[in-house]
Amino acid sequence: MERSRALDRVEAVLDAVESEPMPVPVREVWVYGDVALGLDPVDRLDVYLTKDLILRGDADAAAEFETTHGVKGVGQSVSAAWAAANPDLLRTNASGHAAPERCLAAQLAPDDEPIHLEVCNASFEDNVQQRLRGALARDAYEQILDPRGVCLYADGQRSQSALEKLRDGELVFPTLDAALSMLGLDESTAEAAAEAVTASRASQSGRTVRGDVV
Repeated sequence: MERSRALDRVEAVLDAVESEPMPVPVREVWVYGDVALGLDPVDRLDVYLTKDLILRGDADAAAEFETTHGVKGVGQSVSAAWAAANPDLLRTNASGHAAPERCLAAQLAPDDEPIHLEVCNASFEDNVQQRLRGALARDAYEQILDPRGVCLYADGQRSQSALEKLRDGELVFPTLDAALSMLGLDESTAEAAAEAVTASRASQSGRTVRGDVV
């Protein structure tokens, strides 16, 4: 994806988060990886969304949608009002339960573009640490979240300056293994982890999405 096109897609995500009803409230929008590094073209556009959980569920809406659409969890894991207005964007997990991350991906990212969407209730910086600890404990380095990120939207406010710096290629980040070393990994582990993350990303195609609850 050409860099200018990738950043146009990022702006479209920001516009949607600011102006359109979402399946779940979105608190933060980050980009990380290739687009944050100023690369052109961008192999994959990596976007991170921090979502809020729906704390007060709507049991009546959940029962109605399960009856009419065969989908569980509407009004509980995703907004009932959003689902009623956007039934074509409603997506489920393997158990037939409404999946917030898949619904967000359906709304925000075309399935034929090289975009990876990470969705979690934790902030990007907190989840970087959480994923790193988990990946090291399981020797699953490919699950590490690239820490080189840029916050573009938080708590209802868009950072126009951060977006402009992205467009101008003004942001400077270390290599991935150096960034992981800064998080406490020794040199050999950081190099192996960086290779695993790079290989995992290279194996992906089209739109991909991952949901986390921390």
